[in-house]
Amino acid sequence: MRIVIAGGHGRIALRLERLLSAGGHEAVGIIRRPEQAEDLRTAGAEPVVLDLESASVEEVAEVLRGADAAVFAAGAGPGSGAARKETVDRDAAVLFADAAERAGVRRFLVVSSMGADAAHAGDEVFDAYLRAKGAADDAVRSRAGLEWTVLRPGMLTDDAGKGLVRLEARTGRGPIPRDDVAAVLAELVETPATAGLTLELVTGPTPVMVAVKDVAGN
Repeated sequence: MRIVIAGGHGRIALRLERLLSAGGHEAVGIIRRPEQAEDLRTAGAEPVVLDLESASVEEVAEVLRGADAAVFAAGAGPGSGAARKETVDRDAAVLFADAAERAGVRRFLVVSSMGADAAHAGDEVFDAYLRAKGAADDAVRSRAGLEWTVLRPGMLTDDAGKGLVRLEARTGRGPIPRDDVAAVLAELVETPATAGLTLELVTGPTPVMVAVKDVAGN
């Protein structure tokens, strides 16, 4: 499979690219800065330099043409303000979905956040982030042309992954290593029966492959 990942230099994306490459897939990572390209090559991915805050739908669609799946894993990052939560976490996700539809890429995964809600109240930057992610999720889920899956991890950590998770429509809050988020994404890409699901993810008792199979088709 050829899988295009928006936010290709992110901490989850780089892990995902390594897994996909090791599994024999062709991973393509969209990055903003040329100096990030070597990190993607080291992870086994093909880098494409394109700024999703300024790119047109057609420019992004050109990268997506011929792909089997698209993964939105971009984010403005913890040091950004509320405005970039809207331009990256919301608008870039909508742009990527628009481009996937134009390119004919049906399988579409979103790395969202637990608590994402377009109607979330509050004036802090994190509140703006949850609103932006919720609005992006809503925009993706409204599209009949996409076989979407929205993944909402709990508190992200850099602990070594254990490969044991809880993956359900509602899990309750909890931590999850980025290693395990990437492992779940890699499994979801290959499990189209999870299309149409919004799933929360935290550390739990179930092996990743089993957890994904358990929710498939539900």
